[in-house]
Amino acid sequence: MITGTNRSKLKKIKVVAMDVDGVLTDGGIVLGSNDMELKVFDVQDGMGITLARMGGLKTAIITGRESEAVTRRSQELKFDALFQGAKKKKGAFLQLLKKFNVSAQEVCYIGDDLLDLKLIKMSGFGVAVLNARPEVKRAADFITNEYGGRGAVREVVEVILKTQKKWKTLVSRF
Repeated sequence: MITGTNRSKLKKIKVVAMDVDGVLTDGGIVLGSNDMELKVFDVQDGMGITLARMGGLKTAIITGRESEAVTRRSQELKFDALFQGAKKKKGAFLQLLKKFNVSAQEVCYIGDDLLDLKLIKMSGFGVAVLNARPEVKRAADFITNEYGGRGAVREVVEVILKTQKKWKTLVSRF
């Protein structure tokens, strides 16, 4: 549920940043021969990223792993920033603030596990996906109704765009 305090926070959001495994995917990682790594991404989350961009929001990935699949997906969806191999995500978050010339209060961060905890607390609007660890849920401003990799990112983008009164205009373009 979006409270008055959260509405105020959402109106300030200019950047939507997120983890990958457990947020953009269901957390499963398929490893094959020759260092092949496969990930399953949700098409509705992909549309959510497109809608965020259409609504004037910047998008970013901050992930501790490195994966060709993530590089490819970020290129397909035209993410504005990609930080892979970020074992200490705070450094990547600070780079993101500088890159987009925004304050932490203007960033929504979506996460699911302990490595995301600091960014959820630092960001202006911290989000835990439904399948997030309990500690992450307790720290978040909002917990999605959808699971990571199953529409959670799309849900967050819609909440932001609706709160910022951009949703109806975007939908009318289809």
